[in-house]
Amino acid sequence: MIYHDQLNRIIELKQSPNRIVSLVPSQTELLVDLGLIDQIVGVTKFCIHPSSLRKTKSVVGGTKQIGFEKIKALQPDIILCNKEENTKEMIDKLKSIAPIHISDIYTVEDCLELIKTYGQIFNKSNEASRLVNAIKTEKEAFHSQRSRSNKMKVAYFIWKNPFMVAASNTFIHSMLNEAHLFNVFEDEERYPEIQLDHPKIKEADCIFLSSEPYPFKEKDIEEFKKQFPSKKIMIVDGEMFSWYGSRICKSYRYFKSYFLA
Repeated sequence: MIYHDQLNRIIELKQSPNRIVSLVPSQTELLVDLGLIDQIVGVTKFCIHPSSLRKTKSVVGGTKQIGFEKIKALQPDIILCNKEENTKEMIDKLKSIAPIHISDIYTVEDCLELIKTYGQIFNKSNEASRLVNAIKTEKEAFHSQRSRSNKMKVAYFIWKNPFMVAASNTFIHSMLNEAHLFNVFEDEERYPEIQLDHPKIKEADCIFLSSEPYPFKEKDIEEFKKQFPSKKIMIVDGEMFSWYGSRICKSYRYFKSYFLA
């Protein structure tokens, strides 16, 4: 069987994989929601959904540093990676162990494509179709209500020391658009480092401090308020903006509770 991943790489499989190593937390969650928990043999320490998973599966490292020998010993039939989450050096070395599928996600449509592909690869097409339809339903329900509202301008912080924000050409930027929010850093690329006196921040109605990858806390809100006393500053659930796959169903519900309240 021949498949193409999202980098248009060819993946040849003799049969549907029965032993899966997933090196991307959101993709691990997707596998579980497709009914593939028994086929998962290896995960990262950041694969936290469901919370019990790391107790029953082999933890092979993080998303940037992994135990190659540990993965090799698991004898996987396939290794699931992501262009942004995992390094090229890692992926090149993993090629000698098993076929690798690499995702490349920037939009909800990219996510739906990934779900469908997983459905084909793992013989879970019916489950994948149900999940895709569920996401589309949540998306349409949110947009039908949110379309009447004006877009709030936001600056989305992902890191501290140095401060970094999410700009264009990122999945977070796409999800901000999905939430009908305007990213004041849309003219910049990826995750630029900035100073708090950056002129774009003045344009924002609200400053979002993400719960991940940097775990912003309430004390950070107080620090930002000192510099921006007139702006609304809030901690947002980073998983709802940066995790793709089955998580997106919950994202639209989250947007509804926060931005339609």
